[in-house]
Amino acid sequence: MSTEAVSPGHQARPRTKLPLHWLGVVPFAAFVILFLILPTMKIVIGAFQRPDGSFTLDNIGGLFTPSIMAAYWISIKISLASAILGCLIGFGVAAAVVLGGLPQWIRGPLLTFSGVASNFAGVPLAFAFLATLGPVGMLTVFLKTQLGIDLRLLGFNLLSFWGLTVTYLFFQIPLMILIITPALDGLKREWREAASILGATNAQYWRLVAFPILLPSILGTMALLFANAFGAVATAIALTGSSLNIVPILLFAQIRGDVLGDPHLGYALAFGMIVVTGVANALYIWLRARSERWLK
Repeated sequence: MSTEAVSPGHQARPRTKLPLHWLGVVPFAAFVILFLILPTMKIVIGAFQRPDGSFTLDNIGGLFTPSIMAAYWISIKISLASAILGCLIGFGVAAAVVLGGLPQWIRGPLLTFSGVASNFAGVPLAFAFLATLGPVGMLTVFLKTQLGIDLRLLGFNLLSFWGLTVTYLFFQIPLMILIITPALDGLKREWREAASILGATNAQYWRLVAFPILLPSILGTMALLFANAFGAVATAIALTGSSLNIVPILLFAQIRGDVLGDPHLGYALAFGMIVVTGVANALYIWLRARSERWLK
């Protein structure tokens, strides 16, 4: 039985193996590549192509027509309104639970509900609001028949600017609660005690200590809520149909394949949405990195 001699100057090269803890990342990486990176690349390429595949800037130029510019402006206003209101209401609720005198047992159910509600959108959310606040919704009929309050006479219409904004608040407020709660937990008791020792009032503590620390988290979350509302396609289409001129509805009209549809203009519309939401998400990441210095 022969054995192969190994010279002292040559050592067996160890085999490179992928660490086992990386195996858990493989499904996530595959999901991101298949359903995020590749579709985004197709949208970006299609926005600069004609139907025959040649390069063009006409699709991007089409975004600057009055109707499309108006749709982007309305979408930005709805997203901004829902982001601001979501931040204000969500911050108030989170502060009441974390810093206020509410019982601690409320925190667990609230965060659980917020985790579910922040992902509740699309057709189910639109149907829920139509059944509640629609023209013949349960709450609308109750207010009119029992209390004599007609929401339509008051100027409220679910299929309008403020109607869609109120609908978006259903998932904007819980998302704000989820993100701002760790920031509120990061406020150290020693900071308040030090401010009190130095003679600061409660208002001065919030104005000079707590609010500057929380400001990056609040602004970053507002940017994230803006991107979240701007990219909400299914809810807007299911709720308003074609009654509101916003970007998701124009995008749906271009890609559904009817006679007036232009898929490559739809790619350009989607590309514009990617740019807007990308800027908002980049702002959120930058502000979140600044706020994490105080959470360590």
